[in-house]
Amino acid sequence: MPRETGRDLGQEAYGRIRAAIRDGTLPPGLRLTETDLAARFGVSRTPVRGAIARLEAEGLLTHAPRRGLTVTRPDHAGVMELYVMREILEGAAARLAAQHATEAELAAMAGIVADEPAAFADPACLAEVNQRLHGLLYLAAHNRYLLRSLEQLSATMALLPSLLTRGGRAAAAHAEHRAILAALERRDGEAAEAAARAHARSALRHRLAWLLSTGDLPQATPGGR
Repeated sequence: MPRETGRDLGQEAYGRIRAAIRDGTLPPGLRLTETDLAARFGVSRTPVRGAIARLEAEGLLTHAPRRGLTVTRPDHAGVMELYVMREILEGAAARLAAQHATEAELAAMAGIVADEPAAFADPACLAEVNQRLHGLLYLAAHNRYLLRSLEQLSATMALLPSLLTRGGRAAAAHAEHRAILAALERRDGEAAEAAARAHARSALRHRLAWLLSTGDLPQATPGGR
């Protein structure tokens, strides 16, 4: 039986740590060490060290003076930058999907959208349904380079808590998904891109409203200073 190489172990460590960040097992702000991660995932510190370097380069881990290594907690500027890129990339994906999606892909997306309301009361299920729909949209664009960028964006967006079950967002997102799907089914690339961009902007407005309600946005200085 072939032995795993250092490269294999490094890739495995990277994939497992990245997945744990994405699913919330390693939440934003959590302090980490090489030793802890090696013990958690049952590997030596060498592959973990390489995985940490890659995840820092991707922005999923942050090394700060005095605080050490942590799972990145996006600040206000980071949130805004993420949603700007989400609007651009998902808009492009929707435009390309209108041109290139197969009938089977469109039918699969239609099925997911139709099933969304049944998941409104189950946060975990709703998040999974949402991820499947967006993931299929990315694939339906049939562009490997765009897909790579979207996968990285999706991993970074996972640093933000899902708000789908808060403040009526699930119903609003469902309506937005239907608008995207309708444009895709008409093969209207311009309308599909516009609908996807509107969906991203709507999600950002909901995110900012939630941040304001939790006090996570910086307060303005009295007098405008």
